[in-house]
Amino acid sequence: MKFIIVGKNIDVTPGLRSAVEDKIGKLQRYFSADTEVHVTLSTQKDRQKIEVTIPVKGNIIRSEQVSNDMYVSIDLVEEIIERQLKKYKRKLTDSRYDGAEFFNQDYLDNDYADEDEIKIIRSKKFDMKPMYPEDACIQMELLGHDFYVFINAETEKINVVYKRKGASNTYGLIEPEY
Repeated sequence: MKFIIVGKNIDVTPGLRSAVEDKIGKLQRYFSADTEVHVTLSTQKDRQKIEVTIPVKGNIIRSEQVSNDMYVSIDLVEEIIERQLKKYKRKLTDSRYDGAEFFNQDYLDNDYADEDEIKIIRSKKFDMKPMYPEDACIQMELLGHDFYVFINAETEKINVVYKRKGASNTYGLIEPEY
């Protein structure tokens, strides 16, 4: 695995670099040797955050963890990614995604338990009327949801507004690029 480690508001010391490479390096048993792992370490007040992104053809394996200790965050992010890999193995290695060359053969051969298989148990249909993002935020609050899907009145494309973590009364907007 090839590590690309970047620090934001934090110096990536040899100790941190070693901890990241050792802990996330345990995931090497799942990936081919030339897989790139993008790691961003950041700190803000008492929050120590690590973001790990592993691009594989057609997919992105990503996790971020926050704690008051960077080494704890590093441990947590490795566990989450390993769980994701086991959970989504079938999708990641499906021939439609043509991503098998990014993974180690032992990972491909291992049959992980399907107890975490994704099951859609409920489906909803609703009428989508064009509205502005600010109106969508109000509607989301009225419904008590964390996100809201709507047709943007300005672009006439499907957008999503969502509540941002931590900060009160701040929202995010997801827009398609197509």
